[in-house]
Amino acid sequence: MTTPIRLLIADDHPSMREGLSALLEKQSDFQVVALAQNGVDAIAKYRQYRPDVLLTDLRMPEMEGAEAVTVLRTEFPDARIIILTTYDGNEDIYRALRAGASGYLLKDAPCQELFEAIRRVYIGQKYMMLSVAQKLTERFSDSELTDRELEVLRLMVQGKNNRAIGEELFIVEGTVKYHVRNILEKLGASDRTQAVTIALKRGLARL
Repeated sequence: MTTPIRLLIADDHPSMREGLSALLEKQSDFQVVALAQNGVDAIAKYRQYRPDVLLTDLRMPEMEGAEAVTVLRTEFPDARIIILTTYDGNEDIYRALRAGASGYLLKDAPCQELFEAIRRVYIGQKYMMLSVAQKLTERFSDSELTDRELEVLRLMVQGKNNRAIGEELFIVEGTVKYHVRNILEKLGASDRTQAVTIALKRGLARL
């Protein structure tokens, strides 16, 4: 008898993590060793149980999935981690993979695809849904926003006008206007409202 793949599931929704656990336990080669409710809990449970694969949501209270991935991959360089989330913004995907995640799936993925992803990641391979891979390609084809432009964009999302943004970042209003023009051009947005919508959709900023 082969040794089952030991799994840790991290998700802040009890019904999701318990339902996922029940689903995975039906597979003869999977064993769910623990459940975690946020990123902090996931790190503690990982240290305790040393699972073969961690399945984690992206956005959770206390500590988010990508941040937990960074911590775990620093402490356990061989950690195999799959992001399982509803968020498909290309910036979300990029951050998670840059942090060290081995796989990225959306929660509406077919069960068989999830099982396949776990088995592939377990043996050291990477796995991304086709739609996720396409979003990642978009991310690299887009013009990169500078750190300052991201700061301005995030303040735009908060509804701040140019004067308020300038006061917060200690720059003159003319400089803010310059950054806003660049942001609109790089995002392919016709106005601030569209830029905010694109930023939220891509995961560049949050409300």
